[in-house]
Amino acid sequence: MTQVSLVDLIAGARAGLLVSFPTDTVPALAALPEKASLIFEAKQRSQDKPLILMGASAEDLWPYVQGNENELQIWQELANRHWPGALTLVLPASDKIPKQMNPTDPTTIGIRVPQSAIAQAILTQTGPLATTSANFSGQQPLQKLAEIAEQFPQVITLEATEFNGEISGVGVPSTVSKWTGKNWEILRQGTVKLIF
Repeated sequence: MTQVSLVDLIAGARAGLLVSFPTDTVPALAALPEKASLIFEAKQRSQDKPLILMGASAEDLWPYVQGNENELQIWQELANRHWPGALTLVLPASDKIPKQMNPTDPTTIGIRVPQSAIAQAILTQTGPLATTSANFSGQQPLQKLAEIAEQFPQVITLEATEFNGEISGVGVPSTVSKWTGKNWEILRQGTVKLIF
């Protein structure tokens, strides 16, 4: 694994390489959406487990979903309450989403804006990235740079000096809530508790 500066990590991500960085939940493996297959390969992840599209702001992510005016308003209200934060919304995907993000069901996409200064700094420069937790599929998310380095030697990560003392995430993956067309269904409970 290569440990690099923030500038070099952003350049690597933009060049289509696999990168890892801290978020507010667990460290992420990330790549450009059209390079999402790199993540599936590295994690040995089943194709029916879609990735999350992470962005620096809600405005960066709305073009990747499609709904009617009423739905968009409902989604935006929920996002406004919990973003940036540990909530992933699974919504109908627009045609901007590459099939590699969700190979078995390209009709939906999970989107999230992390509450992490370092993740925001990266995503502002790269645009939305395909992300998932840094670990082999089915194992616990890795928390330490050294563990990520050991499991994923091909991944570019940040030098520890680039964290500027930022506390790593809570270690619990995000809450995942899916829009059913009428209401929300919780697919995974994380630290964010939704009340409808």
